[in-house]
Amino acid sequence: MSDTATTAELDSTLERYRVELTGYCYRMLGSSFEAEDAVQDTMIRAWRSFEKFEGRSSLRSWLYRIATNVCLDMLTAGNKRARPMDLTESTPLARAALSPRPDSTWLEPMPDARVLPTTDDPAEAAVAKESVRLAFMAALQQLPSRQRAVLILREVLAWKASEVAELLGTSVASVNSALQRARATLAERRQPGADASVSDPLDEEQQKLLERYVAAFEGYDMSALTALLHEDAVMTMPPFDLWLTGADDITGFMTTLGAPCAGSRLVPVQVNGLPGFAQYKPDPEAGGFTPWAVQVLEISDDRITGFHCFLDTRRWFPLFGLPLHLEAEPDQVEQGA
Repeated sequence: MSDTATTAELDSTLERYRVELTGYCYRMLGSSFEAEDAVQDTMIRAWRSFEKFEGRSSLRSWLYRIATNVCLDMLTAGNKRARPMDLTESTPLARAALSPRPDSTWLEPMPDARVLPTTDDPAEAAVAKESVRLAFMAALQQLPSRQRAVLILREVLAWKASEVAELLGTSVASVNSALQRARATLAERRQPGADASVSDPLDEEQQKLLERYVAAFEGYDMSALTALLHEDAVMTMPPFDLWLTGADDITGFMTTLGAPCAGSRLVPVQVNGLPGFAQYKPDPEAGGFTPWAVQVLEISDDRITGFHCFLDTRRWFPLFGLPLHLEAEPDQVEQGA
């Protein structure tokens, strides 16, 4: 077999693990782009050292060991991605101010297709989706990096304690202790949005809720939107650290500082295991619509409990495979990846 054929086969073999490794690194790092960089680094390291792979563990385990080391190295600075509610108190509308923080501050959104491998097991698929939802991701960021790795490997990926111990070069007792501490931390620091319950696929009531949401938002009908929001609904807008609580403040913001969003169009996206939309607002200069936000919706008891708008569209829209301009006929645009 030629070297070219061998190289192509190795590339193909490693590529089969890209999506699940991206999901793992994303849970570890909380950043879409850092996760993809970490996986690329993992692939390069694996490719360069493949001749030294002796098969004492499975190829999958070997790749996860490399990815874990890459992520732990990236986390040595102690950076913890966050949501606005992790950093500040809720701001009343009367004091609302848009104060941005650096990109490295924020937990970032991620398209489902990049982190959720295809599976025929409904239970496995449900766990995978729940483990990339914003509330769970934010909770993971509260854990020390090795505890984070243990929790993901044991609770999300269902590895045995002995397998995790071998990967981390530690004992089974140490793994079990780290898992116990991680569980205790998550229980103690329950995140807003942790009660979100979204069926997979969406049930009929949830689908109707989303249809009503689209109609209310595109029509900028605040009365209709209020009827869909839970009384304790939360709205966030990274990179701004402002966050709002309750329908009155949310709709009040939308009709004041957010008024330019009137007349927007929404394109469905699958993001962080939750329903979401790419929001395009009217472009008065070029005509049509210009990207404004990737919206992620949390739902509980047939009401919207979380309304999270990620505004750095020059980064997010290409990640989701979305165009950077919509013509006036939005129905011609295909759904984002």
